Amino acid sequence: MENMAVDQRKGLQSLEFADPVSIISSASIVGPKEGEGPLGEYFDLISPDAGMGEENWEKAESALQREALQVAAGKARLPLKRIRYLFGGDLLAQICATSFGNEESSLPFFGLYGACSTCGEALTLGAMAVAGGFADYAAAVTSSHFGSAEKEFRFPLAYGNQRPLSATWTVTGSGAFLLAAQGGYVKIAGVTPGKIVDMGIKDNMNMGACMAPAACDTILRNFLDFNRGPEDYDRIITGDLGYVGQEILIQLLRERGFDLSERHLDCGIEIYDRESQDTHAGGSGCGCSAVVLSAMILPKLRKGIWKRVLFVPTGALLSKVSFNEGQAIPGIAHGVILEHS
Repeated sequence: MENMAVDQRKGLQSLEFADPVSIISSASIVGPKEGEGPLGEYFDLISPDAGMGEENWEKAESALQREALQVAAGKARLPLKRIRYLFGGDLLAQICATSFGNEESSLPFFGLYGACSTCGEALTLGAMAVAGGFADYAAAVTSSHFGSAEKEFRFPLAYGNQRPLSATWTVTGSGAFLLAAQGGYVKIAGVTPGKIVDMGIKDNMNMGACMAPAACDTILRNFLDFNRGPEDYDRIITGDLGYVGQEILIQLLRERGFDLSERHLDCGIEIYDRESQDTHAGGSGCGCSAVVLSAMILPKLRKGIWKRVLFVPTGALLSKVSFNEGQAIPGIAHGVILEHS
């Protein structure tokens, strides 16, 4: 409780925790397409059926979340009842995949919507709860599903529409993370919550262009608030920009005096093989950054291959209603500083 008396604010927008928050466990559950990609061997569980044995895509996504949280808790040998708060969300209307997926856990629940940035938002708020002394243990869980997302935002799969090369493929997967004041080999040292950035882009088949300006804004603010630059991070890893958004982000930061080209990775690029899996611009969805964080990023930090990473999940804040009304698609990105401990 001592940290409550300490000013943990950093610069205009960020927080630097007096005592870094530990990630004590994580889990990644994915569908068959993700399991066939470059990271397939690193996921905790690959479902042979994208439907998870359920009768519809929405129930399948709930099953992904339920399984991810249980696996993360099992790896930590932590009974679910000891988790003080659960922070979670997804892409569906009224985050129904999360609420239905976690109702049996009977945990105090904060439902979040940050589009594909929700993993960063959940980790940020969970870390704040632990760092502030409000929880011994907190959980963050997010998910997405190709079938449910296409149905929600674009076209039902049976329609068989063509996808432009700028389109990303929504990841079928869920990532869960357990946070505590002590333990673990990876720490959340600080966070830079993002602001809504709207550049007037209206193309819902080009999420990378919608989200890249928000990623640029958050990364710049992190550099300013912590008096850092790209060289202070082993990697700066965005969530869902894909190939199109990556190019835009690197150019935007170069115009502002920072060269990210040697240190930037994107979860949407890492999760699929662009050519053999026909995923066009890469992957996206709440589950994209979450499963890559659990399967690829955290292990490299635990092993000390990377010492400090700026993890920046990105989201496009649209709904099918706002899009059909002709509104632009704002972006948001949340920065989470991860360090080897």
